[in-house]
Amino acid sequence: MMESSAVSTQPWTDQRRRAQQLLAREEHAAGLLRLYAALTEGWTEIAQDVSTHPPGPTELADYVATRAMPRVLDRTLIGGPAALREAVVGRFQEGDPAGMVRAWLAGYEQPATDRYLARASASPVLETVRGLARSTGSRASDPRHCPNCGGLPQLSSFGISDEALVTAPRSLLCSRCAVSWAYPRMLCAGCGNDDTSSLPIYSDHERFASLRLDACEACHAYLVTVDRPKDRDAVPVVDELVALPLDLYGRERGFHKITPNLMGF
Repeated sequence: MMESSAVSTQPWTDQRRRAQQLLAREEHAAGLLRLYAALTEGWTEIAQDVSTHPPGPTELADYVATRAMPRVLDRTLIGGPAALREAVVGRFQEGDPAGMVRAWLAGYEQPATDRYLARASASPVLETVRGLARSTGSRASDPRHCPNCGGLPQLSSFGISDEALVTAPRSLLCSRCAVSWAYPRMLCAGCGNDDTSSLPIYSDHERFASLRLDACEACHAYLVTVDRPKDRDAVPVVDELVALPLDLYGRERGFHKITPNLMGF
């Protein structure tokens, strides 16, 4: 068994607060934000449970399927759109929940509903017990992968510097275990390309002052970057949900996101 420790629910409290705050002004993302806010309630419960009764690595998939996924299902039924509610009930009842989790942990391609259920259920467990993520990940050694579990980055963000003339660092956020790590600003997080002439930046300052796409013409990948100094209330993993129009803009130009987010884009 993994060692248990006191768990802070602050990450999900902050995420829920931010989702509710953005709901008031980002109508285009209202459905996503309502679902995300609902999920944070379930994630808080999951984190409290797993901190008290952490599973071992060989028990992880079954643990997630039996103790975490039902909570995610309940919250999806509360906050999700009708099509998703119908899809998750069908897959949970007729599919193989533990198999979905094993496939997601292994990085296999999955149908969208399976991937959603597995990721929404497993991520809060991996985030709460970091050792589980280390035991299940690939532990890739290059700086483009999470140093904790080897996962791919979900997004990047600029931190807030305490000194006015000091540029805030850039961090990548793991799509599996939510660990952050430092990464150079003008370097592609998909392939390591450092040719600034082939690293276009797309933004809409009037509509999304603190959001942009960092793309790469070498590997045709991109990440959403959240510029926290421009919005100190930003919570990157939540603010990324608002960037859907920028995602669509990037895809129209032939780029693909390094890792789709929980909502599938």
